[in-house]
Amino acid sequence: MSLAKHLALQQQAIVELVDWLELERRALAQAKVDGEKLQELTACKQAALQKLEQLEAIRSGAQLKLGYGAGRQGAQRAAQDADCLAAWREVQALARRAREVNVANGEALRQRMACNQRIVGFLNRIGGNKLYGPDGRTQRSDG
Repeated sequence: MSLAKHLALQQQAIVELVDWLELERRALAQAKVDGEKLQELTACKQAALQKLEQLEAIRSGAQLKLGYGAGRQGAQRAAQDADCLAAWREVQALARRAREVNVANGEALRQRMACNQRIVGFLNRIGGNKLYGPDGRTQRSDG
């Protein structure tokens, strides 16, 4: 397979990943987060990442086999020699976009978790630590 065709496959895989990340972003932005939906999205993201990792391993392996050396410089030289430097730059741009959305999603999730922790802490303080257990489930008072 030519490098141009392989880079097109990588572009498609990254676009698919970004699509899953965008769905995750929208799910996290909802007032009430659907935990099951987030689990489904996580599984889809993992599958997309695995596919992308496989494609990257194939590309970088071919790059080394052809004597271009490892890393970005070798990849850029290989793309330049194969006359597909624009496709390589697009792969890099898409990868940056995926990283940006993933970091933003991670921050949104961190903020939600911190907010939930504050709410549980507040409820425990006003209820004398009898409302919720350490697992976040309500405790029964059997007395």
